Amino acid sequence: MKTIILHGGASHRSELSKILEKYAKEAIEENSALDAVVKAVVLMEDDPEFNAGTGSNMRLDGSIQMDAAVMIPGDFGGVINIEEVKNPVLVARDVMLKSPHMLLAGDGAVNFARKMGYPTYDPSTEKARERREKVLQKLKSGEIPEYYHPQFFREFLGDTVGAVARFDGEFAAAVSTGGTSLTLRGRVGDSPIIGSGIYCGSRGAVVATGIGEEIMRRMLSIRIYERIGEAPLQKICREEIEKFGSIPVGVIAITAEEECAMSNLAMPYAQVTR
Repeated sequence: MKTIILHGGASHRSELSKILEKYAKEAIEENSALDAVVKAVVLMEDDPEFNAGTGSNMRLDGSIQMDAAVMIPGDFGGVINIEEVKNPVLVARDVMLKSPHMLLAGDGAVNFARKMGYPTYDPSTEKARERREKVLQKLKSGEIPEYYHPQFFREFLGDTVGAVARFDGEFAAAVSTGGTSLTLRGRVGDSPIIGSGIYCGSRGAVVATGIGEEIMRRMLSIRIYERIGEAPLQKICREEIEKFGSIPVGVIAITAEEECAMSNLAMPYAQVTR
């Protein structure tokens, strides 16, 4: 039995769930849980509707720095602030499988990607340029609301994409993000941080989405994972999300017998079992 769950960000348009269902059906055809979650994230990275890969946001200085990570029980790979690659999640998988390291950042991540054969790619789009310009205009005029204000979050962040899967008891998770325009160059969110934006172990897999700084403060993914078995998964996720109050956050999670996709804002997601 195979099950995969995809999400497209805790603030994104719920109608994108139809696109995610298509991607989930394609990804579940892969032979392993790891290949499935990576395939799903690659599909979302290639779709400019999502804030990852080609759909990534420009930072205040106009640069695009992306984070991605993959995790299976007992192993992890991630890239932080990588630039000029099409699919950061593929580089993250290579960090896990083809290097002695778990995390590579900045120029080191880019250099590693080139050695692995990934060509230079410019992920910037007109949409990203327009979004950055709107943020700069609001900053100049003093109109920027609180960073995690839902209105601002819906308009400018879009947030991470992610996937969790269970293939015959085998678990895997993957995440990717293009960050937000309201950040300095070098900022790192929750996505590539083990236990914050992603966690996968022998009992299941969890991926988070939302305001990265707040997710890191609460170590959301590992908190949910460590509670697996003490209550129904839906109840555990609801209780952990409620601790965030009005701060935008969402999770997808999977265990040996349960699945959950939950957010305190609209979060497009899809779940496919075969």
